[in-house]
Amino acid sequence: MAIDVKNKRAGFEYHLLDTYECGIVLMGSEIKSIRNNGATMGEAFCAFVGSDLVVRGMQINPYGSNPHFVHEPKRDRKLLLHQKELDKLKKKLRDTGMTIVPTRLFIAKNGFAKLEIALAKGKKMFDKRESLKAKDVQRDIDRGS
Repeated sequence: MAIDVKNKRAGFEYHLLDTYECGIVLMGSEIKSIRNNGATMGEAFCAFVGSDLVVRGMQINPYGSNPHFVHEPKRDRKLLLHQKELDKLKKKLRDTGMTIVPTRLFIAKNGFAKLEIALAKGKKMFDKRESLKAKDVQRDIDRGS
């Protein structure tokens, strides 16, 4: 069973410019919960804390009922990127309106959890309306009407 959690809201709220695939530092109960489809990314975003890039607001539900190894559902989780990529992202974040949003959480072939992040620029309200119109047109085409 392939685990693939997508942040559909990110494509609606932002113009996605560059994407990066990065590792994520997790506890044992978090990876078990992800494998049981216990993760959501609706309100998640990425930010620099010192020199580290972390994802904030991504919810990973507690696994099981063992009170000894329960993790905090919305804690900050460190992302693993090369230093060159981190420097490039820091430089691009200085531009007005730029942010980093997670777009996809998946389990790679080697068994590690990976997070796909995107450098994004916020959409204006008329851009969002255009996205909705294009989605409606595509739905009508797919239906064959």
